[in-house]
Amino acid sequence: MQEFFDKYEVHTKINVVWGEMDALGHVNNVSYFRYFETARIDFLKQTGLLSILSEPTHSPVLRDTYAQYKRPVTFPDTLYIGSYITDIQEDRFTMRYEAFSESQQAVCTTGYANVVMFNMKTGQKSPIPENMLAILKQYELDNNQ
Repeated sequence: MQEFFDKYEVHTKINVVWGEMDALGHVNNVSYFRYFETARIDFLKQTGLLSILSEPTHSPVLRDTYAQYKRPVTFPDTLYIGSYITDIQEDRFTMRYEAFSESQQAVCTTGYANVVMFNMKTGQKSPIPENMLAILKQYELDNNQ
């Protein structure tokens, strides 16, 4: 587990709750998208990006999201979602996630979200603001890690 924490400077603790399990007795697939959303917002808070985004001019918008399920998770368990950035471009970046199961001591799910910056006044894509870009680059990792 320490190796996971060493790899991901930004991580979010998620307690699995009984109501997230489905008829097959494991956490329902849709729950991981909620976990990733929680991790995404927590990433913004932990890195200081949330205060930058409080200005309503520019906003990150999800283009798409993806999850790959490697191991079923059941209640009770605690997941740690490691978040990092890849593929930074002028107006977009990818936020990647790795969910580590405390009870299994293994990665159970991975995923990503492609994020595009929008100017909320014009409704058009916009470049990532420089102050935001500087922070994103601090948390950029090689996609093949």
